[in-house]
Amino acid sequence: MNARPDSVRSARDLFGIDSDLEVPIFTERGDYVPEIDSAYRFNPDVTLAILAGFMRNRRVMVQGLHGTGKSTHIEQVAARLNWPCVRVNLDGHISRLDLVGKDTIVIRDGRQVTEFQEGIVPWSLQRPVALIFDEYDAGRPDVMFVIQRILEREGNFTLLDQNRVIQPHSHFRLFATANTVGLGNLSGIYHGSQVLNHAQLDRWNIVAKLDYLPREEEMKIVLARVPGKDHERGRRLIDAMVSVADLTRKGFAVGDLSTLMSPRTVITWAENCEIFRDPATAFRLSFLNKCDDAEQPLVAEYYQRCFDEELDESYVHEGSESAGSSTS
Repeated sequence: MNARPDSVRSARDLFGIDSDLEVPIFTERGDYVPEIDSAYRFNPDVTLAILAGFMRNRRVMVQGLHGTGKSTHIEQVAARLNWPCVRVNLDGHISRLDLVGKDTIVIRDGRQVTEFQEGIVPWSLQRPVALIFDEYDAGRPDVMFVIQRILEREGNFTLLDQNRVIQPHSHFRLFATANTVGLGNLSGIYHGSQVLNHAQLDRWNIVAKLDYLPREEEMKIVLARVPGKDHERGRRLIDAMVSVADLTRKGFAVGDLSTLMSPRTVITWAENCEIFRDPATAFRLSFLNKCDDAEQPLVAEYYQRCFDEELDESYVHEGSESAGSSTS
């Protein structure tokens, strides 16, 4: 890896943002640089927040509902800066040893010896790497305290196992994504999310909120992912699909639904339309079957409003009682 960025580009040229920011970049792409996704659409405010993290070594957390592209947003910014990037998906099974390191047995000169193997945190700290903690609020709170010190700018990291203090590389960067900002599973849809310590959350310098894209932008992304629909009839179909998704999000916001359709699901629905050649069948297999039985009639109504046709009633449960009878 290059030790540091060796050039600058304007944010306007790289991301089409109305800003005069000059952003540091690497001229050469390394092994850890994400691939550029030309179809990705950048949110200007979130992009500026992420760029502040890269430029000024700020700790940036991106919060939002599932499917908004939080992790991808950070990766795609890094891709255009040619900045090495490592993404760690947190869960309840990630331990301190996974992050810090542990002693392992290796073969040296034909003999078994014990050797300390660095975890992802000390490995990243010593390199010009952007480390992303994905689903930060899914990590165990006691384990997350491992990174407490490095959340502070220029904060050193102590390896107790080796009595060694690691000073962060001048171009090490730290990011995180979260659904709940450490408040736990308040909405009921993010099981496994933890209530995190607010003294630690307070150490994140910037918290950016990423919402779903405007309708026109979401349509462009779906068409970019499924270019076979990029014709007049296909665009009308995608427009109706995004309309259904928007209704599910509004229904979720007012408490009518416990499940919403993310942009990721809309893309999956469009891809499945290419397979099954029927929007209704693809809709059932992509989203409707994920919904609670009692909520399926409302979701079917959303479909009818946008497509002006009824879903096959045999596939829509009218509540738990009819669901039980159909099963029997």
